[in-house]
Amino acid sequence: MDATMPVAGTAVLLRDRAEGLEVLLTRRPDRGSFAAAWVFPGGMVEPEDAVAGASEQQTAARAAIRECDEEVGIRPAELVTLSCWVPPVEAPKRVRTWFFLATAPEGELTLSPDEVEESRWLTPAEALRLHAKGELRLFPPTWVTLHALAQLASIDAAFAATSAPELYATHIIGDGVFVWGGDAEHPEGGDGRHRLETASRPWRYLRD
Repeated sequence: MDATMPVAGTAVLLRDRAEGLEVLLTRRPDRGSFAAAWVFPGGMVEPEDAVAGASEQQTAARAAIRECDEEVGIRPAELVTLSCWVPPVEAPKRVRTWFFLATAPEGELTLSPDEVEESRWLTPAEALRLHAKGELRLFPPTWVTLHALAQLASIDAAFAATSAPELYATHIIGDGVFVWGGDAEHPEGGDGRHRLETASRPWRYLRD
């Protein structure tokens, strides 16, 4: 991996409810990175997150915990690495971001007025439905993560489904088509499809 690229950590906070598995999404302010988008809590690695001898992944996990505390007022106790996202070369700001699953601790959220406009607990399927209707703005890493979680019924199922963290080295082809490793049109090569088509809603994720 490019050691010069900035790194961030993101926490996908989960809770079990009668309606099924729910995930916390927060809406960013109408400025800066991911303006007005609904995202998982998280942010850039800061010097205070660094510990001697720690891996990039471990440092990103500490950043995710700290950012959760700063943005929504809760600190997840245990994180499981889900994925690592590398943005395409076209991105105006390239930050390698580690995604972690975590059980949300009990307690009320306290939103940072500078970083979070509002928050919602939603089932992944409902979040995708609202996005398809144009009511939520999502970016591909959030959408793909929600798409995977929508197939699962509980926190236990979500943790059981994790294995080795998946690397999503993003490459853009054509009109709004994002491809990752395994896709025949990805620079790393492949003989199938691993892509997200975003030119129109609902978006389509294809993997075979």
